[in-house]
Amino acid sequence: MSEPGVLEGDFFLDGDTAIAEGAICAGCRFFGGYPITPATEIAERMASRLPEVGGVFIQMEDELASINSVVGAAWGGARAMTATSGPGLSLMLENIGLAIMTETPCVVVNVQRGGPSTGLPTLTSQGDMMQARWGSHGHYEVIALAPGSPQEAFDLTIRAFNLAEKYRTPVFLMTDEAVGHMTERVVIPPAERIPIYPWRKPEVPPGPDFLPYAPQEDGVPPFPVAGTGYRVHVTGLTHDERGYPETTAAAQEKLIPRLIAKIRDNQHDIIDVVEEDVEDADVVVLAYGISARTALLPVRMAREEGIRAGLLKLVTVWPFDERRVRQLAKRVRAFVVPELNMGQIALEVERCAGGQARVLPVTHPGGDIHAPEDILDAIRDVVG
Repeated sequence: MSEPGVLEGDFFLDGDTAIAEGAICAGCRFFGGYPITPATEIAERMASRLPEVGGVFIQMEDELASINSVVGAAWGGARAMTATSGPGLSLMLENIGLAIMTETPCVVVNVQRGGPSTGLPTLTSQGDMMQARWGSHGHYEVIALAPGSPQEAFDLTIRAFNLAEKYRTPVFLMTDEAVGHMTERVVIPPAERIPIYPWRKPEVPPGPDFLPYAPQEDGVPPFPVAGTGYRVHVTGLTHDERGYPETTAAAQEKLIPRLIAKIRDNQHDIIDVVEEDVEDADVVVLAYGISARTALLPVRMAREEGIRAGLLKLVTVWPFDERRVRQLAKRVRAFVVPELNMGQIALEVERCAGGQARVLPVTHPGGDIHAPEDILDAIRDVVG
């Protein structure tokens, strides 16, 4: 049975509102954010809903303070999130790097809009995909999910919180204005049907022998949140397993490969893709988010023309599904990659295809979605 204030049933919601409700169902009880189009509806919903479930909403003075509050709330034991768009994410990325280094579980939603700079505040884009991957400095791995509908926005928000807790890392939900403002039926299941990954509670009691950054078998340390008796030093500096700064090459060699490996070594658990008509395809349309939804019609139209086309939809964009792309590149003639940018994930496809299959980007600078005919023409081109 759902706890008081948590919704259950069928609703007519836009994607932004579905994200807020997904966060509440996932146990999020802290939101720190700053209004920005087209993500403001998430903050507005959380402002009204979190008090109803015993949570806290704080509108901070800017995006830098927003991500700081989220990191602090997570160390205080709250499931915490923020929501922004491209300009705000640019400001948050320094302390998202802090969250990666300190292994702080949290969720960052980016409702993408056209850029650079203030660009197209009210219109759609997928131009921040590489920003999410490489926007902070240093070498690290991230997890980023891309919903293509309000229902997926709800479902993937829950998954984002579970992945954040499981791997002690910030997780991006990379949606866009089109999905954020799209209104459709969203089913919120009973609480008992929503999987929740539990807090990684330390198995060792507080004391001098406890090492807060000593990893468990899967490479992830337990999470000794503040107020539970554990003394923890939290720093963005390279640190030892006690959490104390150790700014040496030897400490860096021990810490950074572990932070990378905990994502790379668990890709089988993290990566999620959806395939349609890929088994016999000569050409595979690879897409994510709203572009994957747009691509479904031209793939089916190509089939009607006798072209064996299939759709590989990236639900998880980061880590990128290198294994599946390399596997397909050995037998398909081409990949068609529509995205609302000038070619970002297409470069990943090209890298993994390694010249074995042609890669044709279908670029669009944003503002609106692809015309299905443009994707269909690209499919025809690579098989013609």
